[in-house]
Amino acid sequence: MLVKTYGCAVFGIEATIITIEVNINVGVNFFLVGLPDSAVKESQQRIQAALKNNGYKIPIKEITINMAPADIRKEGSAYDLPIAVGILSASGQISAERVSDYLIMGELSLDGSLQPIKGVLSIAMEAKKHGLKGIIVPKPNSREAGIVDGLEVYGVETIKEVIDFFNGEKQLERTIIDTEQEFYNSLHNSSIDFKDVKGQQNIKRAFEIAAAGGHNVILIGPPGAGKSMLAKRLPTILPPLNLDEALETTKIHSISGGLASNESLMTQRPFRKPHHTISDVALVGGGMNPQPGEISLAHNGVLFLDELPEYKRTVLEVMRQPLEDRRVTISRARFTVEYPASFMLIAAMNPCPCGYYNHPEKDCLCSPGVVQKYLNKISGPLLDRIDLHVEVTPVNFDELSSKENTEDSVTIRDRVVEARKIQNERFKETKDVFANAQMDTKQLKQVCDISFEGTALLKRAMERLGLSARAYDRILKVSRTIADLDGAKNIETQHLAEAIQFRSLDRENWAG
Repeated sequence: MLVKTYGCAVFGIEATIITIEVNINVGVNFFLVGLPDSAVKESQQRIQAALKNNGYKIPIKEITINMAPADIRKEGSAYDLPIAVGILSASGQISAERVSDYLIMGELSLDGSLQPIKGVLSIAMEAKKHGLKGIIVPKPNSREAGIVDGLEVYGVETIKEVIDFFNGEKQLERTIIDTEQEFYNSLHNSSIDFKDVKGQQNIKRAFEIAAAGGHNVILIGPPGAGKSMLAKRLPTILPPLNLDEALETTKIHSISGGLASNESLMTQRPFRKPHHTISDVALVGGGMNPQPGEISLAHNGVLFLDELPEYKRTVLEVMRQPLEDRRVTISRARFTVEYPASFMLIAAMNPCPCGYYNHPEKDCLCSPGVVQKYLNKISGPLLDRIDLHVEVTPVNFDELSSKENTEDSVTIRDRVVEARKIQNERFKETKDVFANAQMDTKQLKQVCDISFEGTALLKRAMERLGLSARAYDRILKVSRTIADLDGAKNIETQHLAEAIQFRSLDRENWAG
C-alpha cells in the first residue's frame, strides 16, 4: 500500500514542502531514499523503538520511503514523525484517510515523546501556502505555528496522541493565537529606558539622530563612561516593529533555535552583542548546514560590537558587504542560501590600549604612535560605513547625583517615528531604501541640496578640521536626518554644523 505524508525542509528563511511516500511490499528490507543525511537515515532506529514502546511496530516487510523532491538534501531529525505516521498508515495500523491533509513534523524520543524542532514559523507559512488543512508539531512549537492565520495547528507531546487523532479516538486541542493582539500587547514591554541615564546628552542626541536615519555609530571613550549601557537602550527609541518585520525577525530566530517555547512572535527589536573572540562564520553565518549568523539575528535591530579593535580583522572585514547590501549570501557547491541582515551597527572602543587618551582627569600611559596604531586596527572601508563618530566623556559626580528627571525612551521615540514618516514619504517610490542612511550618491544629490552658506560652512570645516573626503557624504546624510527631526524642508547651516561635530575620527591629528 502506498501512503503520502507531508513534511518540510527549510533553506535560509524559506521552506519547501517535502512529500514522504511510503510503500510496503512483499519482502524484508528497509529503503530510505531522496537524499537524506545521516540524522534522517538514523530515524529508523528511533521510530522502531518509539513504536514498540507504544504498542505498535514496524512491519517485517519491504518498506520503501521516498522523500521528494529527491534532489533536495533532507537534514535533521524532524522527519521522524511524518515517516512514522507514513509507515503506520501504509501498514494499516492507523487510518490513512486524513493523513495527507496535514503537514507533520517532529523529532521522536525512544519512548515516543516529541522534541521541539527549528524553523516552525517558516514551515507553518509554507503549509498554508500549499493549501494543507493543518499542521501537527511538538507542543513547545505550537504557539509559534499558531500565529499563521487560517491554519489548524495542533501541538502534541507523544506519537500516541497523533495515532489516536488519525484513528478518530481522540480530538487534539487546537492552538489558536490572536496574532495582532499578541503583537500589540507586548509591543512596548521593555525593562530598560533612557530616563535611567544620567548626563551624556551628546550621546543621547547622537542616538536619536542614528535611530531617526538608520545610521551606524561608533562610540569612543574611556572604560566606565557608559558606552555599553547607552547602546543597550538604543532599541527602545527605534520605531516599533510592524507585523511584517516581526514575522521576518521571528522566522530567523526560529531557524536558529533561539525562540523560547512560550514565545510566539518577536515584538521587540533584537539587540545582539557578540564577544570579540567570535569567528567570521559565527558573525555572518555559514557552516556545513548554513545557519544565520549574528548579523542576521540582529536583522531589524541592533548589532553591538564592544571593544571594536579587539575583534579579528577578518571578522570585521566580512561585515562590509552585508552593511551595504543588507543581506548575506552563503554559497555551497549544490545550493545557495540567503539571509536578511538589515541592522544598525553600534560599535564601541577605547581611544587607546590603556583607555585614557584625551581623558579629562587621568593621564594616558601609551607611548607615542601607539594610539594611531590602535585606531588603525579598524580599516578605512569599515569606518566609511559608519556615519556618526561620538566621543564619550565620563559623567561627573554632580550629574550622577542629580535628581532631575531626564527624557524617557517613549518621548524620544515619538520624535524618531515622526522623522521616519518623512523618510517613508520621501522614499516611497524607491526600492529597498527606507531611511536616509541607505541613500546612494544619486539620491544624495537629489535630497541633500544645501544653500550657498551651507556649502561655505562645509568647505571651511573640511579645510580647518582636515576632514577626509569620505566624510562629505556622511555629513550630508546625517544633516538631512537632523533636518527631518526638526521638521525642516531644507538642510540649514545649523543642521550641517551639528553633523560636522560627529566626525571625530576623520579629523587630522585626532590621535596625536
